[in-house]
Amino acid sequence: MNIFETIRFALRAITANKLRSSLTVLGILIGVAAVILLVAVGNGSAQAVQNQIEALGTNTLTVTAGGGGGARGAASTQNTALSLDLVPALSNQDEAPHVQSVSPVVSGSQTATYEGTDHTITQFVGTYPGYVGASNFKLAKGALFTDDDVKESRKVVVIGSTVAEELFGRVDPLSKQITVSGKLFTVVGVLAEKGGSGFSDPNDVAMAPVSAVQESLTGYGSLNQLLIQATSPDSVSDAQAEITAILNEKLNVASGSTTTAYRILNQSQLLETRADTAETFTLLLGAVAGISLLVGGIGITNIMMVTVTERTREIGIRKALGAPKRTILTQFLVEATVLSLLGGLLGVAAAVVGSQFTIVNIKPIIVPSSVFLALGFSVAIGLFFGSYPASRAAGLRPIEALRYE
Repeated sequence: MNIFETIRFALRAITANKLRSSLTVLGILIGVAAVILLVAVGNGSAQAVQNQIEALGTNTLTVTAGGGGGARGAASTQNTALSLDLVPALSNQDEAPHVQSVSPVVSGSQTATYEGTDHTITQFVGTYPGYVGASNFKLAKGALFTDDDVKESRKVVVIGSTVAEELFGRVDPLSKQITVSGKLFTVVGVLAEKGGSGFSDPNDVAMAPVSAVQESLTGYGSLNQLLIQATSPDSVSDAQAEITAILNEKLNVASGSTTTAYRILNQSQLLETRADTAETFTLLLGAVAGISLLVGGIGITNIMMVTVTERTREIGIRKALGAPKRTILTQFLVEATVLSLLGGLLGVAAAVVGSQFTIVNIKPIIVPSSVFLALGFSVAIGLFFGSYPASRAAGLRPIEALRYE
């Protein structure tokens, strides 16, 4: 009997027990789909975090105020408030040559109104014009507010696409006035839509001169943060060292002391840390899903053992007619492999369909390598777990097999 006849006999045996074969295929299907989908969820989560971080720019540093403290005896001399007075020092090209721009930030949610329509803006930011570019925003139409607007405390505002849609609908927002906490702000520009991270809407934002926001909305307190843009992604570390030296001097932080007077968030370092964490998370999800593939493999063993038992007389007749051991072994291995391969292909199809839906607010992103790995692993499982029943069938003695009832 040649290999093609062996395969034909194997396929005939599979179709003769449709229910049993279907259950075996289902086990592999669930395992393969679980591996691909869980890895896709992990990859999608990593991409969402990366988008969120890159939304601020990978060459940016964020300085926030700490809780004070530091070395004992030095706490009373530290100024833990971030103020506009720090901006000129941090912008000094002699002291900080790797700093491109410094943007003070005063932010909070504010309710805006236009002709009876209300919308709560998640981020109403008072800042400098450079904040827009440093945060990777682009202008869709209109213009940005200027340095003169900051100096004169003019109440002008640039709004995000979500704010424009919620307040104005199809009306052109340019030159329209909105009321923010009882104060009138004139819309001078609309920002281009920015891709979301899956956790918040970056387009629900408005930006105005920091002087106008402090004068009209927040008061002249300390800043929420300072957004600092380095000259390039490669110079972020140098910029951080320069900023640290300047802040230590301006905030009276003793050199070498342990302090919480301020914190500097390095976006590029955070991106690397998040990427490593997401990779570990994805591998963990893949490992957990791989267990279901092993369960499917055990199912193949059980099904094939039952098949061997039921077909003992058939095996005895074939061996009595001269079928060699390798023919019986090949037939049962082909049956196990075909079942696992069919289950794997259906599992891939199920995973592709499942990836079109959002899972726990995350859009799964299928990793091609996980598809080939899961499919190859399913075939390997069929060969591995089908080898014992196949070898047992091939090792039956014809006389004993023929006597089996």
